[in-house]
Amino acid sequence: MAISEAFSGTETVSTTEWSLTTDTAGPDSETSDGVFQIYLDLNALAVGDVFEFRVYEKVIAASTQRLVYVATFNGLQAQPNWVSPSLILLHGWDATLDKLTGTDRSIDWSIRKVA
Repeated sequence: MAISEAFSGTETVSTTEWSLTTDTAGPDSETSDGVFQIYLDLNALAVGDVFEFRVYEKVIAASTQRLVYVATFNGLQAQPNWVSPSLILLHGWDATLDKLTGTDRSIDWSIRKVA
């Protein structure tokens, strides 16, 4: 199976939930299927910052996109490069970042695909 980088970029994350698949306010609906892992470089986080990473997916193609995974990051990160679990995504998914409190921070990210 081939491994590829499906999406990547750098975003200054604020209080608007940001889609990593479309680089716009999200969540949006990506329909490429595969096994995905998301990598975040959280080295810019500081004391008082709280950021949230979310993944949304539909259970079947005709259903509603709903939250399936959440990770919250508080303050300085002991391990600044974070990796999500592998997720099998298919019907209408998205991965997003949002700042809950603190200062807007520039975060590098990569969505890697096995398929």
